[in-house]
Amino acid sequence: MLILLFSNAFKLFLGELHISYLWQNQFFSMASFIPKDISTGKLHGLLLSAVAPRPIAFASTIDADGNPNLSPFSFFNVFSANPPIMIFSPARRVRNNTTKHTLENAKQTKEVVINVVNYDIVHQMSLSSTEYPEDVNEFEKAGLTMQKSDLVKPFRVAESPVQFECKVNDIITLGNEGGAGNLIICEVVKLHVDDDYLNDEEQIDQEKLDLVARAGGSYYSRARNGFFEIPKPLSTLGIGVDNLPDHIKNSMILTGNDLGMLANVEALPSKEDAEDFIKKIGEKHPQLMGASLRTKHRKAKDYLSYGDIDSAWKLLLS
Repeated sequence: MLILLFSNAFKLFLGELHISYLWQNQFFSMASFIPKDISTGKLHGLLLSAVAPRPIAFASTIDADGNPNLSPFSFFNVFSANPPIMIFSPARRVRNNTTKHTLENAKQTKEVVINVVNYDIVHQMSLSSTEYPEDVNEFEKAGLTMQKSDLVKPFRVAESPVQFECKVNDIITLGNEGGAGNLIICEVVKLHVDDDYLNDEEQIDQEKLDLVARAGGSYYSRARNGFFEIPKPLSTLGIGVDNLPDHIKNSMILTGNDLGMLANVEALPSKEDAEDFIKKIGEKHPQLMGASLRTKHRKAKDYLSYGDIDSAWKLLLS
């Protein structure tokens, strides 16, 4: 009897060992990486995809000659309330080890405005991250309004619901190779909050604010609706909102986000392509043949909601 009990107990023990082995190998299999053994680009992607979502510092700066610059950074957070300190980090470019205009401007003027990004301006923010030349004004390219600050020289983004005027206390360089960060330590000297987002106690209504955060690759996170994608801005240069036809730029239907999507193309469809498109679509939607601009803008907005920028452009140019 004792031998039988011992035998059963031993079989149970072996079974548990087997289950434990399967569990560890099936559910705890991990890919491991040593940073120095993989490319900076791959490491960059792993870090940004795993540490997400991250808030976005939409940083406005100005150079010594008074030229404005606007660019988003997701290495960013608030670190102190007394004194009010924010830190963001423009990293050296991985591909060629150069630095961003924002970093150079912060060194020169020691001032910056950090604007928050909500869903209403996310496509315009994305467009502003295009690598335009130094003399190009990203406010104009993204179709955003420069609003004069009260205590610092860089402009605020008028469309941003919360704006922080800051003095740069220090800049800490973390390395000299591509991908190395530069911590810009900013002290908030004045902040502005759109009244529409404040409750009776002058606290920010988080649901109304509808903030957007950055994740890995082309992914973003919307506070109210989870993850979504925005194609990365062209490696070439998008035409910019400033180059959109007036009837599009001044549309009462198309939003800033819509304009940002339309402006992130390198070239417009040809007149012939637009005419062929309207003929084909006219078979299904005859009301679009000879339709008013207002009707076309509404339909183009539908196309943009599905990410079909090409069809939106062809319709708008027909």
